[in-house]
Amino acid sequence: MPNLWKTIGAGSLAIITVTLILFVMALFVKGFTQDLLLEAAIFLVSVKLIILTYRNAQGVDSIEKKLDLILSEEEHLEKLLAAMRQNDAPGSGKM
Repeated sequence: MPNLWKTIGAGSLAIITVTLILFVMALFVKGFTQDLLLEAAIFLVSVKLIILTYRNAQGVDSIEKKLDLILSEEEHLEKLLAAMRQNDAPGSGKM
């Protein structure tokens, strides 16, 4: 759960808080009317956008980890290839 709050950030948390406060205020001012459904929809859209942002950040983290793994394997293979070339070079003492 700490990763969730780290990814969401202060801006998104402020948006959730303000939207929730406005939703509760609308509930008391307008009561249980049809306009409350509009307020609820706005709140749910805000939450949905923040959830999508979180899931997007998770996907980006996953892709970055995979790319780091690929790059480290590439560096390892380049070192092995360079070592093989040095051993196979003329005058390396191998016959």
